[in-house]
Amino acid sequence: MNEEQIRAGLAEILEEVAGIDAAEVSEDRSFVEDLDVDSLLMVEVVVAAEEKFGVTINDEMAAELRTVGDAVRLIHGAMALV
Repeated sequence: MNEEQIRAGLAEILEEVAGIDAAEVSEDRSFVEDLDVDSLLMVEVVVAAEEKFGVTINDEMAAELRTVGDAVRLIHGAMALV
């Protein structure tokens, strides 16, 4: 799976979990400042991403995620280790 496919998958998750239009999700968008994803929603996004992509994202990793691009790169890297 390439990074664009992961971004599209995250956009689907954000649409389902947070009601964010998938068309608004790009790699440079901040979860907090641009997409209004609070800490509770972020936990739901991380859990959904773990299930969708078959990776593990620990709490420390999740706390470092600022943008959609950060999440895409983290998931892509984690998938390479599986």
